[in-house]
Amino acid sequence: MAINLSKGQKVDLTKTNPGLTSVVVGLGWDVNKYDGGNDFDLDSSVFLLNENGQAASEADFVFYNNTTGANGAVVHTGDNRTGAGSGDDEQVTVNLKNVPANIKKIAFTITIHEGEERNQNFGQVSNSYVRILNESTGEELIRYDLGEDFSIETAIVVGELYRHNEEWKFSAIGSGYQGGLGALVKDFGLA
Repeated sequence: MAINLSKGQKVDLTKTNPGLTSVVVGLGWDVNKYDGGNDFDLDSSVFLLNENGQAASEADFVFYNNTTGANGAVVHTGDNRTGAGSGDDEQVTVNLKNVPANIKKIAFTITIHEGEERNQNFGQVSNSYVRILNESTGEELIRYDLGEDFSIETAIVVGELYRHNEEWKFSAIGSGYQGGLGALVKDFGLA
């Protein structure tokens, strides 16, 4: 049975699920009715962070054009350009045992591609969520529904997997940014 989190909550992942070695992080969203004339293209990205909360290099930025990071332990399964259909819009697999020791946090984000140019923001997006599944069984372990509290933001850090005392935990972040992907890249030390 999945644990439903609220913004700011943290939960043990590996301690409460002994033997868990690999997870799928599913991200999903729906676009509200919108008559601005431009399609929405939301993208998930992953930042592999050191103890200072910074990505060491561009190799630690995993997205649809760089689908593998952490020596193959983190894999983005591809870009969904429309968000159509039910279920996860994009997924990332994480082999927890193989994540290099220098990576302390794995931040999961959703951004609106060209959001500023298209006059789009997360106020026009609903049903955004992140969920963690056991890769081997498909069981949903953790779910965080972001809610509708974003209006002008074009990027969101939805959550983080992080190490604590040799165990992996998950934190529901739900932090919005203006400036889209560029703002995230800068904040995580890559600009």
